[in-house]
Amino acid sequence: MNLEYAEKRLKQRWYELVMAEQNGANEQALEDLYASYMQALEEYNRCAEARQRESQAKRSLSLVQQKKTA
Repeated sequence: MNLEYAEKRLKQRWYELVMAEQNGANEQALEDLYASYMQALEEYNRCAEARQRESQAKRSLSLVQQKKTA
């Protein structure tokens, strides 16, 4: 899953939770929606961490290549 998709899913889950609360959903429905939101948040965090590791690896590789050519 890519970060942009994970972010979109996270926002959708939050919207669903807020709307359900505003529309007077029962406690169990709200708990289920909250659990779904938390799963989406965890997935978003995993994707964000993976992207950060990729960026760091690319920067490290770039620095190694610069040192070789210097």
